[in-house]
Amino acid sequence: MAADATGMQISIMGREFRVACEPDEQKSLQEAVEYLNRKMQEIKDQGKINGLDRIAIMAALNISHEFLTTRLGNFDVSEFKRRMTSIETTLDQALADQEKLF
Repeated sequence: MAADATGMQISIMGREFRVACEPDEQKSLQEAVEYLNRKMQEIKDQGKINGLDRIAIMAALNISHEFLTTRLGNFDVSEFKRRMTSIETTLDQALADQEKLF
């Protein structure tokens, strides 16, 4: 991995890439590269998928699934929106009541 002020050289599954990266983000980018390499190597080691492009797509799908499962868990977006609307209505009413005091 080589780095400078505007970017950094990374290696994914033996292929070299130059990517734009701010100096303060280089450590987290390197961690992401290592994570991606591990995921791709796991898929490659299973031997069911051939070709780097297919391995990359499967790794991207797996990582996306992990992210969404971890970030959202059993999170219900529509319920969240309903709750936010209810909170906004309550706040609007409370603010309207406060305006009447002055």
